[in-house]
Formats: sequence, structure tokens, C-alpha cells
Amino acid sequence: MHMIIRKEEAKDYEAVEKVVQCAFESMEFSDKKEHELVARIRTSEAFIPELSLVAINKENDEIIGHILFSKIKIVGEGKTAESLALAPVSVLPAYQNKGIGRRLIEEGIQAARELGYGSVIVLGHPEYYPKFGFKKASVWGIKAPFEVPDDAFMALELSENSLEDQSGVVEYSAAFFES
Repeated sequence: MHMIIRKEEAKDYEAVEKVVQCAFESMEFSDKKEHELVARIRTSEAFIPELSLVAINKENDEIIGHILFSKIKIVGEGKTAESLALAPVSVLPAYQNKGIGRRLIEEGIQAARELGYGSVIVLGHPEYYPKFGFKKASVWGIKAPFEVPDDAFMALELSENSLEDQSGVVEYSAAFFES
């Protein structure tokens, strides 16, 4: 299969939401509303169009995957740092375990670096995300605003020492909490 990754366009929104919905419908730890989260983030102040990417199967021009990075803050004592949330990463079930999610994550991280962002935060599988350089966020004193397992809440420095002295609580966009 020949695949390309490109920036999501407005004409992709409906297809992307279907991909996200299908990707999460059999996931055990899902509220089955990730597609609604994507739609809400797109209309929020946290949305970064350049960091909403799609994977396209070039054989049939089908959107088979999507990744979204959005603006968040790390709020500490007397200081606030801008960061990114990686959420969600979605691949159609028929295309999972073929490296598509990996390519989306790698290209998304590279695009975030090129845009000058310093870090990314993810709540995800502790066995998967360290492959991309993610470490427990607690290493930097960064905490989630809700109860999560320490090893599932991770951070990645996009530039050297970008999380140095950035301890605090992650503040997500309100889009993450609406329903």
C-alpha cells in the first residue's frame, strides 16, 4: 500500500470523524466520543490546523488515519508554559498494526518541532509512546489535572531541555471536557 500523510483540510472533516469513531469503537478504555472531541477541538482556540494530519491510502484516496495535536498549558507556581496535547491518534481497524500510527506520530512530532513548539504531552499506552522518546511527565514534575496512572501520562521534549523548570499541572482546552 502506498500512503501519504498531509495536513487535514475542511473537506476531510466528515471522513476523519468516521475514521476516529471506527478506530475507537472497540477500545476498552474509550467513551466512544473521541470523534466529537476532534470536532470540538477544531472550533476551539487550541486548534492548530498544521498539526491535524491525515494518512491517505493512495490506491483509493481513502483517509485511513488521523492525528491531532492541540495547544495546552503547563501551569506551575508563578509560571505558565505552552505545550501540545497529542490526542487522539486514530487508524481504521483494517489498517492498524501496519505502521500508520507510527508514521502519523513521527510526522506530527516533526511538524510540531518545525512550528517551534517545545514539548508534547500524551495520555497513552506506557509501552507504546516511549518508542518516540516520551517519558513519564512526573520526571519533570508535570501532573495531569485528573487521576491517571503515572506511567500513562507522558511528555516529550521537542527541543533540548524545553521542559526544564516547567513543573505544574496540565491545563487542557475546555474542548476536552465538554460533551
